[in-house]
Amino acid sequence: MHDYVIVGAGSAGCALAARLTEDPAVRVLLIEAGPPDTEQALHIPVAFSQLYRTPFDWDYASGPEPALDGREIYVPRGRVLGGSSSLNAMIYIRGNPADYDEWAALGNDGWAYEDVLPYFRRAEDNERGENRYHGVGGPLSVSESRSMHPIVEAFVDACEQVGIPRNDDLNGATQEGAGRFQVTQRDGRRCSTAVAYLRPAVARGNVEVLTDARVHRILFDGTRAVGVEVARGGALETIRAEREVILSAGTYHSPQLLHLSGVGPADMFAPFGMECRHDLPVGQNLQDHLMLSFVVFTDKGSLISSATPEAFARYESEGRGPITSNGGEGGAFVRTRDGLAAPDVQFHMGGMLLHEEFLGVPFDDAYTFGPAVVKPSSRGQVTLRSPVPHARPRIVHNYLQTEDDRRSLIDGVRLNFEIHAAPALREWRRADFLVPASDSEADIMDFVQRRAHTVYHPVGTCAMGAVVDAELRVLGLEGVRVVDASVMPTITRGNTNAPTIMIGEKGADLIRGRAPLPREAAAEEVGA
Repeated sequence: MHDYVIVGAGSAGCALAARLTEDPAVRVLLIEAGPPDTEQALHIPVAFSQLYRTPFDWDYASGPEPALDGREIYVPRGRVLGGSSSLNAMIYIRGNPADYDEWAALGNDGWAYEDVLPYFRRAEDNERGENRYHGVGGPLSVSESRSMHPIVEAFVDACEQVGIPRNDDLNGATQEGAGRFQVTQRDGRRCSTAVAYLRPAVARGNVEVLTDARVHRILFDGTRAVGVEVARGGALETIRAEREVILSAGTYHSPQLLHLSGVGPADMFAPFGMECRHDLPVGQNLQDHLMLSFVVFTDKGSLISSATPEAFARYESEGRGPITSNGGEGGAFVRTRDGLAAPDVQFHMGGMLLHEEFLGVPFDDAYTFGPAVVKPSSRGQVTLRSPVPHARPRIVHNYLQTEDDRRSLIDGVRLNFEIHAAPALREWRRADFLVPASDSEADIMDFVQRRAHTVYHPVGTCAMGAVVDAELRVLGLEGVRVVDASVMPTITRGNTNAPTIMIGEKGADLIRGRAPLPREAAAEEVGA
């Protein structure tokens, strides 16, 4: 018998399993639908896009997106130990303090910025050292780029030339400005949550990991979750949880598992002949970051032409050079108009040719950069496509359904044109490959409909205040929580992996009944 059964060994699930099993008396079972993370490419930073549409990727697609001319958008998700932290571009961004203060203002006590900052710090082993905003000695290695492609410096210089200030710590005192991203890497290798948290936890002996095991549904005794039904090796088995079932399956799968267990909007079940066990808005409130990329040819070299035998030899011997690149090595956070309290757009810059929703094969030296709407007000949903557990969920993000979102993207693209034309970046340009015809609204929106893509940050489908409470317990049920990105009531401004790991860290303390890390600790521990 296991005290806790955790479904999903991703960014939150691995962190959660590791923290819960710090108590040697606790027994945890961690269930992952995908395989172990033994494939070499999973650990080579620059290879991240080669993992898409492989057995390590759920390889989902959205339904037709109304604002994108009915296109179905490719949606990769990690299906391997480490989850999407084993597939992502390793960018370490926490979001804006205003994001967490908004969560608290919505009634989620304990989730304001000063409440969560100590958990970010506890997770971190930041090579910059310890200060008010950063921690050392934590499981998660956070480092500077060991690639340092010069195109990123040109981008930052170009941003300064158009009035965007340089910012050397995008997770520090202020988020706004342009700079290089820190990355979740250790000695130039990917530091997924499987590497950072799970491997040390397994060595302790009180966490069991099941891979290649698909959970079909949660088992209930009345309103209490008592276990899960799992398909493994061609057979179904029942696994019991002594204390709790915890869903860490992600923004698409956690709601799907609740739906398959009869928990969700009452009107969704009737067409499938299913009984609604408990009526909650599970799967609603889906949010994601939509991005538009400019792709520009260059004669100055890119990551593609840098991937030489000598570069691989340096990677193996030193853990440095272009093979350590995470693709998008730098970016910027910007408010595109007056009256905004915090940035509405994030830019990503990468020294490689990324096209066809990052699925296209690079064929020339190029760089890719552009804006994403980081505080969208549009909302989508995840619903059942079929009561068959192996069926893919129905996903519609409803990008750009509000005027504010459209305005942020249009203004972000116009600013991208300015950066594109700034002297520091202009000298890198040979010719445009994929760029809107002009900065007119019509030309921008035409390009958006044909070329905009996700940056893989879905959140919100089991939101605090609507589906779970501030301690991440599913409302109206017992013995079941959700601990992953789906609990975010509103999306964070920036890449969502670091916030998801923080949720795993804080969720473990909530489950263990421990006092929260004190707000003052973040300052007092370093004498600030």
